[in-house]
Amino acid sequence: MNKRLMVIVIILAVVANTMVMTSRERTGEYAIFKTLGFGGWRIAGLIVGESLVITMTGCTIGVALTFPTARLFGHTMGTYFPVFNVGNDTIGYAIVSSVLVGILAAIIPTYRAVKIPIAEGLRSIG
Repeated sequence: MNKRLMVIVIILAVVANTMVMTSRERTGEYAIFKTLGFGGWRIAGLIVGESLVITMTGCTIGVALTFPTARLFGHTMGTYFPVFNVGNDTIGYAIVSSVLVGILAAIIPTYRAVKIPIAEGLRSIG
């Protein structure tokens, strides 16, 4: 398996775990939203939006730190690695990967939150 793909799979597992735990803790809130008339699409939007905010924040921090780190690495290890350059395609891959990981990590929590009955969700409050 490609090393980059393996890193993305590991990040997906971490973000998915975070989203499942967050969704489980907010089951009561989702039940209240349903009681107030929120549809499945709105609840799904909340969960997917939160997942995307988490992954895109990580992407932004990672991309911002890439250039100083690459410059430092190139300066320090320039004799061993004469060409060490971060291209625009790498940043594009990071953004696309972050969006995909954010969406994929939100699928299971979204499904659970949309399908849980209101009464069962309200039992988790308290």
